[in-house]
Amino acid sequence: MESIPKISTILYATDLGANTRPVFRQAINQARVHNASIVMLNVVEPLGDTARSVIAAYMPGISLDNLQKEGMKDVISTMKERIKQFYNDECQGEDPHTVPVKEMIVIAGRPSEQILTAAETYKADMIIMGQSSKMVLGSKVMGSSARRVARLARIPVLIVPNV
Repeated sequence: MESIPKISTILYATDLGANTRPVFRQAINQARVHNASIVMLNVVEPLGDTARSVIAAYMPGISLDNLQKEGMKDVISTMKERIKQFYNDECQGEDPHTVPVKEMIVIAGRPSEQILTAAETYKADMIIMGQSSKMVLGSKVMGSSARRVARLARIPVLIVPNV
């Protein structure tokens, strides 16, 4: 009989949306159950083609690459502050040594790709993420990032309903 793989690092991927707190609580619970640490990850998507076209049309002569680099620096800085505030709000009153978050990361890119890359980079044994942050026809459906990560990950993925 095969033994259950040890879970020592959990990658918790969040968009810091309105309904992500239950997912974070589940990540903390799983980390405590497995005596594991958590790497919190937020992925910021770069400007899409439509946004780049609109900016180019209304601001001719401006370097889109420089604008995106500078803008992304600001967004990443803001998101780092938001992730710290989210952590502090959710964990207030708890002994910081009992909350197993060892690292908070904000990176730019396509969410599903960056989540999978981060899982490898940080040698995660499990990925925890929310089901979706969007409503379709009045009900929550699994988001494209959650579907893609669940399909392509080589480690267990726990998708938590965030309702």
